[in-house]
Amino acid sequence: MNKPPTRIQMRNRTAILDAGLDVFSQYGFRGSTLDLIAATAGLSKPNLLYYFPSKEAIHTALLERLLENWLAPLHALDPDGDPVKEIMAYAQRKLALSQDYPRESRLFANEILQGAPRILDILRDDLKKMVDDKAAIIKGWAIAGLIADVDPHHLIFSIWALTQHYADFDVQVRAVLGDKPPYDGAAMFLDTLYE
Repeated sequence: MNKPPTRIQMRNRTAILDAGLDVFSQYGFRGSTLDLIAATAGLSKPNLLYYFPSKEAIHTALLERLLENWLAPLHALDPDGDPVKEIMAYAQRKLALSQDYPRESRLFANEILQGAPRILDILRDDLKKMVDDKAAIIKGWAIAGLIADVDPHHLIFSIWALTQHYADFDVQVRAVLGDKPPYDGAAMFLDTLYE
């Protein structure tokens, strides 16, 4: 029987994951090292290795946690709701995730840009099934004449691009907007799309 982790163990594990998120989202998987993660976490490398046997183990743990949170807004799409309100609410939820979790968004983007070597199976299985299910709902709304006849998969991709761009390309967005808060304007812009 395994003993539950102590407070120190939970604190150290959390510190490692938080440091890993900082390092991976800034340097990508290839540019990150266990030494840098350990230093960022305020731990020695041997102490870090007590909790995670490799850089890949930290990265995988972060991606698994991220995917749960990242997919929740799409799960919330209600097939019995008003189609336009449901789609726009989904876009707003995705924008809020980008604002609240920019490091996670960049971590995911870096993984995808590298060919998704650690999560490709999840993308092909779990993600594909969920997106196909939600696309079928959107297609049903279009067939019923409740929304325009759009390709539902590309609509979902467009929402991802429209919302995650703010986190993934934060430097570019802030450089162009200057002192304007990017997320306030983005949320207001989304609201105008269905008025």
